[in-house]
Amino acid sequence: MRIRLTRSIIPNLLTLGNLFSGFSAIIYISRNEFEIAAMMVLIAGIFDALDGVIARLIRSTSAIGVELDSLCDAVSFGIAPSFMIYQIYFYQLEQIGVVVSSLPALAGVYRLARFNVQATFEDKTYFKGMPIPSAALLIISYCIFHFNNLQQGKYGVALLYAVTLIASFSMISTVKFDNLPRPNWLYLKKYPWKFAITLIALMISIITHGGFIFPFMLFYVIYSYIKHLYHYFKKSYK
Repeated sequence: MRIRLTRSIIPNLLTLGNLFSGFSAIIYISRNEFEIAAMMVLIAGIFDALDGVIARLIRSTSAIGVELDSLCDAVSFGIAPSFMIYQIYFYQLEQIGVVVSSLPALAGVYRLARFNVQATFEDKTYFKGMPIPSAALLIISYCIFHFNNLQQGKYGVALLYAVTLIASFSMISTVKFDNLPRPNWLYLKKYPWKFAITLIALMISIITHGGFIFPFMLFYVIYSYIKHLYHYFKKSYK
C-alpha cells in the first residue's frame, strides 16, 4: 500500500492544526482554565487563516480542503465557544442552559453547511452571514475580558444572553459581513479605510491586553447590520 503525497498536504496539515487547537481548548474549558482555552481558540484561528492563504499560494485549493476546513471550524469555533459559555454560566440552568449554550454550535454548523453549498475558490471581500470564527471571537472575548467584571454589576448575565443570541442569529442571517483585510498592496489600495481601522483596532487590542477585542467585534456586528439596512431601504425606495 502506497500513500500518495500531494501539495494539498501542507494546507490540510494546517487545517488539522486548527482542529487540534480546538480540541485542546475544549479540554482546558473542562478544567475551567478559560484563558488558556481562549488562547487555543486564537491559535486555531491563526491556523484557519493560514491554511487558505497557503492553499491559494501553492494552488492546491480543493473540495476536500473546503470540507475538512468546515469540519475543523465546527469544533474550534462552534463547539468550543458553546462549551465555554456553558461552563462559565449556563450549567446553572440545567437543561435550559444546555439548550441556550448550544445555539452558537448549532448556528455555526448550519452556517458552515450553507457556505459549503455556495463555496467558490475566490477570495471574497464579504460573507453572507457572520463567519463562524468571528462569532467565536465575539463570544470568547466577552467571556474572558468582560463577563466577570460586568457580572458584579448584574449586567454580565444579561449581556451573555445577548451576545449568545446575537452571534447565533448573525451566523444564520443573510447579512453581509466584510472579510478580514488582506495584508497586501492591492487590498490596501482598494480599501484603505478598512485596512486602517483593522490595524488601529489590532494595536489598541494589544495595548489593552485584549480588552478592546469585544468592543471592536461588537462594532463589526453593528456596522454590518446598519450597512445591510441601508442597502435594503435604498433598494426598496428606488
